[in-house]
Amino acid sequence: MISYARQTPEETPEAGVPRAEDHIAPAPRVSVQAFCETVETAAAVQSAGEDRRLGKAHLKIQMGGMAAAVEAYRSAPTPNVIVLETDARVDILAGLDHLATVCDPGTRVVVIGRVNDVALYRELVRRGVSDYVISPVTTIDVVRSICNLFSAPEAKSVGRIIAVVGAKGGVGSSTIAHNVAWAIARDLAMDSVVADLDLAFGTAGLDYNQDPPQGIADAVFSPDRIDTAFVDRLLSKCTDHLSLLAAPATLDRVYDFGVEAFDAIFDTLRTTMPCIVLDVPHQWSGWTKRALIGADDILIVAAPDLASLRNTKNLFDLLRVSRPNDRPPLYCLNQVGIPKRPEINAGEFAKAIEIQPIATIPFDPQMFGSAANNGQMIAEVSANHRTTEMFLQMAQRLTGRSETKKPRGSFLSPLIEKLRGK
Repeated sequence: MISYARQTPEETPEAGVPRAEDHIAPAPRVSVQAFCETVETAAAVQSAGEDRRLGKAHLKIQMGGMAAAVEAYRSAPTPNVIVLETDARVDILAGLDHLATVCDPGTRVVVIGRVNDVALYRELVRRGVSDYVISPVTTIDVVRSICNLFSAPEAKSVGRIIAVVGAKGGVGSSTIAHNVAWAIARDLAMDSVVADLDLAFGTAGLDYNQDPPQGIADAVFSPDRIDTAFVDRLLSKCTDHLSLLAAPATLDRVYDFGVEAFDAIFDTLRTTMPCIVLDVPHQWSGWTKRALIGADDILIVAAPDLASLRNTKNLFDLLRVSRPNDRPPLYCLNQVGIPKRPEINAGEFAKAIEIQPIATIPFDPQMFGSAANNGQMIAEVSANHRTTEMFLQMAQRLTGRSETKKPRGSFLSPLIEKLRGK
């Protein structure tokens, strides 16, 4: 029995790089075999196999289309997913009937065809095809089709990972990460978690006024124990919608990690939280590079100086090459307007990076200093400040959500507020 279909030809999304709201969750460790008829489709599938969201999938490609698939599985078990390309309406239905006789239970089939016909689609649904994609296909079409097989409404939800990193040390990337996460949780009402990855010097616990006895170190040093229940016990609740996976911020051990050290933690968080904000320390190692490349969206925090400009451009260049099917990283300029400091203005910065910053945050030592010393967010110190609005706008851009979840006021609200004041 092959899985049920979900998408009609008319509903196929436009090809191209996904938008922020077009979230494609990564596929689990599955086996995928594609049987292509054209070199162009084979190239698109091959490119999809190199996408970060299919990084755990084992993909094999061969030519021959439907006939090759039927012949291959006469004497071999079928994989988790079969991708079939066909350009003949008659052959596809007869071929699927033959394939069904050799297909293992639970195998999902994606068909790539040239016929945009609702009648054909309904017949494919009846035969149990999981997805039908109109050719010619792009890399992102293939990625979306395979990944969506494992993120259907009835499947476990897969959270969005947002990585925040500084272009250099001291630019305030942790402060930005914590305040953006606060806005995501409070104003967008998304259950979120901040993972402080700077185990030696992390400040998330201080910024949220939390001192949990356990945190991310307990997970990373106990990989065999990591599951949903274990990670839930390590979370410290900051608000109704915001939790913290705190760093120990102690120097009693050396925090050297392998490239895949955080994979199990991130995978577990994805299954329990709609939004995960990674506070990535300013260092370059195998695991920090992997965390950035594997994130759904990336925010680089830079200061308006030459070192930040160089490092931001280097990060953009690397991430664009490593993530060809994702939208480019976003960046913001922080600590703008320090008295007597020569600065690169936002226009020149944008010209070099070839993209505008999503926010330009002014230097305000009084407000940011008070918030840090009191363990508060900027929104708690000054709810109506322009910077508070900037954090909300950044949260909306990073999550693809444009509406806040604040209660709607009535025309009597001003009068009620005055009465309360009296």
